[in-house]
Amino acid sequence: MKDPYKRRYFYLMLAIFGAISMSILVFFLVYRFRGLGDILGVIGGVLAPFTYGCVIAYLLRPVCNFYQSTLERLLPPNMRRISGSAAVGLSLVTGILIVYALIIMIAPQLYSSIRSLWNSLPEKVNQFLAWARTVFGDDEELLHMFNTAYNTIYQELDKWADTTLEPYISSVVSIVSGVGSGLYKALMFLYNLLIGLIVACYLLASRKRFARQSVLIVRSVLKPKWADLFLREVAFIDRMFGGFIDGKILDSAIIGLLCYIGCVIFRFPNALLVSAIVGITNVIPFFGPFIGAVPSTLLIMIEDPIKGLWFILFVLALQQLDGNVIGPKILGDRTGLSSFWVLFSIVLFGGLWGLPGMVICVPLFAVIYDVIKKLVRRGLARNGQIHLWEQYKADYPDEARQ
Repeated sequence: MKDPYKRRYFYLMLAIFGAISMSILVFFLVYRFRGLGDILGVIGGVLAPFTYGCVIAYLLRPVCNFYQSTLERLLPPNMRRISGSAAVGLSLVTGILIVYALIIMIAPQLYSSIRSLWNSLPEKVNQFLAWARTVFGDDEELLHMFNTAYNTIYQELDKWADTTLEPYISSVVSIVSGVGSGLYKALMFLYNLLIGLIVACYLLASRKRFARQSVLIVRSVLKPKWADLFLREVAFIDRMFGGFIDGKILDSAIIGLLCYIGCVIFRFPNALLVSAIVGITNVIPFFGPFIGAVPSTLLIMIEDPIKGLWFILFVLALQQLDGNVIGPKILGDRTGLSSFWVLFSIVLFGGLWGLPGMVICVPLFAVIYDVIKKLVRRGLARNGQIHLWEQYKADYPDEARQ
């Protein structure tokens, strides 16, 4: 098409056709948004085992790499070909043993603590009210507030246990009532988990092959410049998510262990239950320590109000140790985000996706932040304003590091 007028009209018609097509597509997506969400929900339910498998394989990948490198170093040359399969098996066994050990060690004591706490709750609350009366005096409004709050909470918990918790547990435990939805969901979870373990085996065994295939696909579709850029971003995302999540799990396990040791030393009641709450909620950045400290303090204050106040001081000291010593040693400064952006990401993704969003919000927003930073730098260079970026780096080296 050598005629410039024909070429201009051709591109104009192509642009109009593309705009109309995109408008129709957007209208269809908006008009059929609920149906599209239902379809995505069905697809997500069908592919749930693969989601489980991907998560398991991603978490066990560092362990598998460690086992494979160790076996390749220790085994004789004629047996090194089995190092990959042996590493996959050992990594899965390691993960299962860790989960099994945690369940065996924690679950019975947690159940015992929760059951004894529930049975003694009325007596402990009466003791707490007597202590409050001794400390604050016979303040009728305060006592009325305590009594009203206790009665309301206890009645709601008792109603929830009778109407929701007990039927669900019965449906899961009892084979006879296997037609219940609770048992169906439990069986589906076990089914997805079992298939997920099989998928994880395949992913771990073929992780290098899949990585090479992905590189081939990217380089076959994109030009070398954009392929290199895309692969660098993927490597950055992998480092960000893998390093942060693995480090955060290790950090939370250490905090839970230190909390248990401290609770035993200071003789805080319900030590294991409190430590489990503190360790699990510590996975959530920023808000995790506060989320775990509130129910833990209430559990201790029911047993002994004075020790509850001491526990608050202990948790504050423990979180200072985590924030200033343990966390930086394990995680370093992987994300490069300021405290403001950490708080923003937790509020944003926590509101969108709930608890999972609060867990992955920091590495996810760090990736978004890095992409925006690179786009800004590229735009400044294109417009001949790169000196503004260099000046920004000089003024704020911590936020503008490469």
